[in-house]
Amino acid sequence: MIRTRFAPSPTGNLHIGGARTCLFNWLFARANNGKFILRIEDTDKARSKQEYLDEILNSLKWLGFDWDELYFQSKRFALYSDLADKLLKQGKAYEAEDGSGAIILKMPQKIVEIDDLIHGKIQFDTATIKDQVLIKSDKTPTYNFACVVDDADLKISHVIRGDDHISNTPKQIVIYEALGFALPAFAHIPMILSGQGGRLSKRTGATAISEYRNMGFLAEATVNYLSLLGWSPGDNQEIISKEESVKKFSIKDVNHTAAAFNLDKFQWINNYYLKNMDSEKLLDIVLPLFKQKGYIKDDNFDRNWLIDLIKLFKERVNTVCEIADWSGFFFAEDVTFSPEAETKLREKDLTQEFIILRDKFASLDKFDHSSVENVFRQIIEKLNIKSKVLIHPLRAAVTGLLIGPGIFEVIALLGKDKVCKRLDQAIKLLSTAKGE
Repeated sequence: MIRTRFAPSPTGNLHIGGARTCLFNWLFARANNGKFILRIEDTDKARSKQEYLDEILNSLKWLGFDWDELYFQSKRFALYSDLADKLLKQGKAYEAEDGSGAIILKMPQKIVEIDDLIHGKIQFDTATIKDQVLIKSDKTPTYNFACVVDDADLKISHVIRGDDHISNTPKQIVIYEALGFALPAFAHIPMILSGQGGRLSKRTGATAISEYRNMGFLAEATVNYLSLLGWSPGDNQEIISKEESVKKFSIKDVNHTAAAFNLDKFQWINNYYLKNMDSEKLLDIVLPLFKQKGYIKDDNFDRNWLIDLIKLFKERVNTVCEIADWSGFFFAEDVTFSPEAETKLREKDLTQEFIILRDKFASLDKFDHSSVENVFRQIIEKLNIKSKVLIHPLRAAVTGLLIGPGIFEVIALLGKDKVCKRLDQAIKLLSTAKGE
């Protein structure tokens, strides 16, 4: 039975690196009809916090990394103590001379070799490693000791973790051998670096998964992007579902070199999933943001109108939050002009053109995309002007912005009353500018 584990510590939030490690363990277990175990390494009582545990568990659930078994190291102290005492009695460990009660493993002098599933053969000389503390003076286990005891007791077949743990591996192997436990297979995943090649920082991508969720990234897109950080499904494929990844994943195909975090690529993948997501499902994700911004005060809203709004934006944005950020003008009573939009409106006196547009729009019985565009085309033909002369000022007048979705779709969705009112507002602005 293939059994993998992810062992986060609730002393901080779940970040990109940890989530990628979790994904590879989850994929390997699922690809081999095995079990995926979640083990919470909460032996540090002072730094472990419930808020971090909640964030880790919620993030894993959001990503869809379901686990088969859940353990907490803080509930397993008796096991660590018993095995440390066993090593004491066997003469393989000793108590600290300072009387603190710490239990320390004698480090045998030998060459330790592992056949890493990613890096190949790696050798370590234990002459460079000092005796290892197993139980600290406060009676809590050290990381390496608790890790070995749990991995052996929980029958973990494959230890898949970041290659920053390679230096821990010889220490842990010595502990395995001292306890008489069979060794698991080891696979150390190369680190994730920033685009500039340095270690990830908060500025370069080392942000909590929950923060990316709050920034408007979708779970499906996040998992897709994580899977490409050090692994490839082949054939230059960049869009891959979690289910397809399970079918294609092999730990031996993981890259030997570090992956580079690229926010632009992450956003590109997120845009793909936004474009292809069912609009009703996407509305349910965006709706809390609309309420948070005060666009919607209660549950008395036109759901179909909001779905049309989602359809208008979802192909043009990179994150869910951008839908809420860019659609505010739809919900406002009066338009608020950005400085750039106001400048565009004042570039040329289009008072008469706006009056003609307002009157034509007001006379329409059917106010849809096609009717609105037809009116616009008729007017520019009659006035013998190019469309760009009027279309950009028109966008500025009805949205207060210079960029956005197709202006005719926007006008149709805004509705006749609101559009005519905003054209009046723009006409007033132009009249004021002329001193009338």
